[in-house]
Amino acid sequence: MQGDALALQGDALALHLDALTLYRDALALQGDALTLYWDALALQGIAKFNSRQINEMLYLVQFIFH
Repeated sequence: MQGDALALQGDALALHLDALTLYRDALALQGDALTLYWDALALQGIAKFNSRQINEMLYLVQFIFH
């Protein structure tokens, strides 16, 4: 009887450790997702900046040659 209870406690601890591992992995994935999100925002900002720079150059070319 006491052996069965100890075995069940061991199983419960193993399941708890598995749950903690899954939680840690989920947090790591959230961190990766946030990193990707910030990278996407940075790229979007760079693209907007480059687009504005190109537009300014086109306006200058039109002004100079017309």
